[in-house]
Amino acid sequence: MSTELTFATSERPDGVLVLAVAGEIDMSNAETFADALADTRREAGTFVVDLTRVEYLDSAGLSVLFRHIDQITLVVSPLLAPVLTIAGLDDQTTIKS
Repeated sequence: MSTELTFATSERPDGVLVLAVAGEIDMSNAETFADALADTRREAGTFVVDLTRVEYLDSAGLSVLFRHIDQITLVVSPLLAPVLTIAGLDDQTTIKS
């Protein structure tokens, strides 16, 4: 059984919107993740996606990130950073750990 996927939105002092994601992102909930990114994108053209509390990310989750690559900056844990680098996301957007 996968960990529940949760989302929280906040605004940094500089006005940038942050979507914090926690749990596991896999094929069973990738569209829920996509909907959360799309909703945040409607609120703010560019935004930060904080994945530091994501414990698992499969190819379905990666494909969702690629759909929004021009609008996002990623903040990730040291565990997730190599996965995003291997997938090539580091060549497409800013990734901070």
